[in-house]
Amino acid sequence: MFGTGYMNKILLFNPRSARAKRRIPNSIMSIAASVEGLYEWVIVDGNCEREPYDKISAYLSSGEFKYVGFSVMPGPSLLQAIPLAKKVKKQYPQTIMVWGGYFASNQYQVVIQADYVDYVIYGPGDHAFPQLIHALEKGLPLQRIKSLIYKSDGRIIRNQKEELIDQQTLPSLPYEKLNSFYPIEKYLGKGYLGRRTLAYHSSVGCPFSCSFCAVVPIYNARWKAKPAAMVYQDIKYIKDRWHADAIEFHDNNFFVSEKRTVEFSRLILQENMTWWGEGRIDTINKYSDTSLELMRKAGCKMIFFGAETGNDTVLKKMNKGGTLCADEMKRFAARMKKFDIIPEYSFVLGTPFPTKKEVMKQIDFDLNFIREIKSINPDTEIIIYVYSPVPVEDSTLYNEVLADGFRFPRTLEEWISPHWINFDLRKNPLTPWLTPRMINRIKDFETVLNGCYSTVSDIRLNKVKRNILHALSLPRYLTGFYWRPYELKALQILWKYRQPEIDGF
Repeated sequence: MFGTGYMNKILLFNPRSARAKRRIPNSIMSIAASVEGLYEWVIVDGNCEREPYDKISAYLSSGEFKYVGFSVMPGPSLLQAIPLAKKVKKQYPQTIMVWGGYFASNQYQVVIQADYVDYVIYGPGDHAFPQLIHALEKGLPLQRIKSLIYKSDGRIIRNQKEELIDQQTLPSLPYEKLNSFYPIEKYLGKGYLGRRTLAYHSSVGCPFSCSFCAVVPIYNARWKAKPAAMVYQDIKYIKDRWHADAIEFHDNNFFVSEKRTVEFSRLILQENMTWWGEGRIDTINKYSDTSLELMRKAGCKMIFFGAETGNDTVLKKMNKGGTLCADEMKRFAARMKKFDIIPEYSFVLGTPFPTKKEVMKQIDFDLNFIREIKSINPDTEIIIYVYSPVPVEDSTLYNEVLADGFRFPRTLEEWISPHWINFDLRKNPLTPWLTPRMINRIKDFETVLNGCYSTVSDIRLNKVKRNILHALSLPRYLTGFYWRPYELKALQILWKYRQPEIDGF
């Protein structure tokens, strides 16, 4: 064991990422697994604590904890992560602060420049984090630790990125120890998929390079997955131990391999569980009818797809890759009706064009394309985002937005202003080519669409409420009059309408 000293324990913090729902903190759990048996560690989950700093301070005041690790996602988790990190460093300046996660990886320059962050792990930290702790404990050089970012003599040092790790070589997540901090049962929430839904990662990365996707700079079109049998064993363990009955696969792309998907479907078939994951239309459209039938029989209830736009030229500009095109989106939406699997199409509206007139024209084009998809398969769920830039090196789209004058915040504190939190949620980005009129057009359409076709994932919305929303929104939807649907917005606020892109399931 490396950790034999008194002051080398590790506190791992998972900032609050949702307004109400808890999920097993898989990212921070993978870091815990990487140091299990080497160093003592604890987890503080901001989603489970009313005042997480009280719990953090109680640990740190013991004098036994030398390292604090934050796993930080874009958006709401920043609201908790940034103030708490500053407070920890101010009150316990001897602690060593390490940040990881999607936000820290994509915005590493602004993160490492903060005087309260000592190190950043770029991408998965299963190897880098324990190597960093060992190097600091033993006084070893840091240059050979892949995926590590740190400061030296006022300069930012970014070490070579580690290749994706073979997932089956990684240790199992320490569910039993998490259960000693926070009952696992509390993480298995009731939702559309089931009464006790498990969040699980079966793979990392994605073999595509979409220029708006936050995972692209981290994984560079690479994908590594656990074998189907290993995934099944993990899930069966949690089902048998804590009675999970549904699964949310939080993979960036679960369905890359038809063979793996089919093998998993055959294994999970006997367990009577429902499940959801993310995939690509042009990948799953190549699956055989037999595979899709098996998936549905095995519990696959809904799949999230990045449709993005009905404009093939814009798809190419987004570097969407593959064979995806508007015609295939329409054919696939129709095909999914046959198998009773709900396709969840996400669209990214408001991509840049040379003139604002062209931007608005493209927005209206996509709104009409969404209506066409709904006419082909009314069960298709529609998720709408507003385009927000992602720092993808050598991306034509990203270089264009920089040329238009777009800039990310220069400090971490600026990231937690309301405007930038909305930016991270892809709801109201601060981009120079979008006007308030354009944003309102998108939001108003979304409100009418959600009234006319309420999401099936909102289990609190009963039949009476759905009928009322449908009746009020249908005239607007049929006539294309989306402007200022205050009556629908009021009801959605009153009934706490659930938006899957923000709240999940």
